[in-house]
Amino acid sequence: MFHTYLTILIPSIVGAIVTLVATMFLMRYMGYSGITLVDHNKRSKPVLPTGVGFAIAFGFSVGLMVYIFGSSFGLYTPVASLEDLFGIITAVLLITIVGFIDDINIRMSKANTEDKVGSWAGLKQWQKPVLTFMGAIPLMAINAGISVVRIPLVGNIALSIYYPLVIVPLAIMFGANAFNLLGGFDGIATGTGTVAIFALLLYSLIYGTYTGALISAILFASMLVFTAFNIYPARMVPGDSFTYFFGAAIIADMIIGNMESFGIIVFMPWIIEFLLHAKKKFHSSDLGTLQPDGSFVSKYGKKVYSWTHVIMKIGKPKEWQISAYMWAIEAIFVVLAFVMKSFALL
Repeated sequence: MFHTYLTILIPSIVGAIVTLVATMFLMRYMGYSGITLVDHNKRSKPVLPTGVGFAIAFGFSVGLMVYIFGSSFGLYTPVASLEDLFGIITAVLLITIVGFIDDINIRMSKANTEDKVGSWAGLKQWQKPVLTFMGAIPLMAINAGISVVRIPLVGNIALSIYYPLVIVPLAIMFGANAFNLLGGFDGIATGTGTVAIFALLLYSLIYGTYTGALISAILFASMLVFTAFNIYPARMVPGDSFTYFFGAAIIADMIIGNMESFGIIVFMPWIIEFLLHAKKKFHSSDLGTLQPDGSFVSKYGKKVYSWTHVIMKIGKPKEWQISAYMWAIEAIFVVLAFVMKSFALL
């Protein structure tokens, strides 16, 4: 048992260290390269490096490779499927590239070229789901997951060949794009994502599989380091390279770790966020209007197109409070998921 936990702990530590080094490097590199965005959520309007999400994708992948290295050279007998691990590495790197392409599409403002303040152009709305499909191809190719899925409050459903060829790509595409919708404030995406992956780690250790625990532990360790650079006041903007990566990674973790039913409840805040944005045909933003006292009000009045619009109606929340509220909302869904599991509803 001690040996088994070491094979999870060591790759997690390595993944966290690599994420730390890669994040610090990319922050400097993007800043020097002019891949920056203006933080309009602060009166000082600081210019921050963006596109740093590739750092955590790299750290996470290296962490998994450490496990694969130990297995290949006989340091221990592998418990996790190396095929599954190579599949998830390929999947997340492919989808991170899509987000990175979106991040670096920065157009320099002619009005302020001295400070290199850029305006973000990004991919077209229809291009995002099409390109994120690439992240599903490796998981489809290895027939990842178990085709019998337990749906909350419904029961087990055998999906046979439709699971890897239909459900997996749709889930990856949806997860990446839905997670990308909620990230306009310091720490809101990274912090909420950390809560979510911690829930999957606990579930894997208590109820789930070794592979699920391995993937969750490496991702959680990397997220702890990465989030430290993004909580208020943020030193960098993770960008779509992070949101696409994490959305795909957590869905892949659910699939390979056989945690789909539990994961649906954990991921519910982003499902709801997706539905709220759909009301305005995805032409809305989760951002608000900065007030003189540092608080935020919704740009849409009484209409609600995001969780943040609801939060902005609670008193006069400042930026860090909006993120903290969102962390709490995700924690509530995590507790709900464990309660449902304890009552055999999942």
